[in-house]
Amino acid sequence: MNELLQTLLQRIDQPVARHSLLDQYYTGTQSLAFLSPEAKTALGQRFGRMASNIPRLAVTALAERLRITGFVCDEPILWDDWIANDMDQLSGVAHREALLFGDSYVMVWADASGNPKVTVESAKQVAVLNDPGTRQITAAVKRWETERTTEAVLYLPDRIVRYRANATGSTISGFKPIDEIANPLGVVPVVAIRNSDRILDEYGASEIDDLIPLVDALNKSLADMMVTSEFVGRPRRWATGIELAEEPVLDAAGHPTFDSDGNPITREVNPIPEGNRAMISEAADAKFGQLAAADLAGYEASVRVILGQIMAVSTLPAHYVGVFTDNPASADALRAAEASLTARAEARQATFGRGWEQVGRLMVAVRNGVDPATVRVNVEWSDAATRSVAQEADAVVKLYQAGLLPASYALKKLGYTDAEVADIRTARRVEALDAQGITFGGNAA
Repeated sequence: MNELLQTLLQRIDQPVARHSLLDQYYTGTQSLAFLSPEAKTALGQRFGRMASNIPRLAVTALAERLRITGFVCDEPILWDDWIANDMDQLSGVAHREALLFGDSYVMVWADASGNPKVTVESAKQVAVLNDPGTRQITAAVKRWETERTTEAVLYLPDRIVRYRANATGSTISGFKPIDEIANPLGVVPVVAIRNSDRILDEYGASEIDDLIPLVDALNKSLADMMVTSEFVGRPRRWATGIELAEEPVLDAAGHPTFDSDGNPITREVNPIPEGNRAMISEAADAKFGQLAAADLAGYEASVRVILGQIMAVSTLPAHYVGVFTDNPASADALRAAEASLTARAEARQATFGRGWEQVGRLMVAVRNGVDPATVRVNVEWSDAATRSVAQEADAVVKLYQAGLLPASYALKKLGYTDAEVADIRTARRVEALDAQGITFGGNAA
């Protein structure tokens, strides 16, 4: 079998354990950490899923600020192709995958009609090799399973080869070529969306790498609080001077049991069930009382300290993680609190933008049959900062009134698409003609 194919298939399997761990933390199904054996015994199976899912929040808080709004390109049909492939929705999936696993991939090819076909791929199924000098992708592979076989496709600059292994679960062995087609693009039609700010990283970095130990500590504090609430949070009552009651020990069939001498086996029980609200005893020496309840304030302080570290590492503002003050923050205060998160989102826009520009070049190359290197594409992003509609409109109106922006560009700044801007301009012309008593068929008068 092709040695290059084996190398690429091995690269798919290398981060499997890491991907599984990140999946658990993203879904909140990780095991509880830092628990003593006594605490695990006390918990039993009741709090096995005690988890505050901060990792998912950290990923989605960034992903929702990474929205592509258009492309600057000589081919206006590029945006139509983008919408036709549902990339206005699926690009968000690629961002979340890259933020979680460090890498996601986008493949560009042609459909049966010759139009660009774009798909978002997971790092669990795709691996690539990069040229050390140019850092361009020189080969890629995708592997997946069917009900009876394992399929793999090798992408090269000059050809694309499909392999098949006649068994499920195949990793690097058993693959045989079954089809091969030429690649007229001259480049590998696979683009990596990598979440990394370093040059020599073999894999991208996950946004939750630094959060994992802090989230473990937070969940441990929450679990301790639940154990304390269960066992000593409710005041424990005591009684003295009362004889314990006895009840027979029954077998599985509900019949009394006997010892070797034929005596019935009994056990001592509390004569006053824990659920009774009133405790009554005829014994003259009986006394009743209760122990002090546990104070849970220490756990609240612990949770706040850990949340402070989580906010520092993830740049999540306080109101994202549920830390509120008595006085609600103003809109300007909220915007200032989100400044670090906004800056991180803008950095991710710059990081992911290069990959999406390559996707745009490949889409134009597929449609027009040209060299992708000759196509110039720039990606446009929505504002990463959180603004209310009134704030955004007020800022744009002031720029328009000052003569710094034309009306069409001002409308685009407000989020209108090119088609909506064209419709608005047409409607304004019609209104202006109506005001003069003119119709498109001639004078109305």
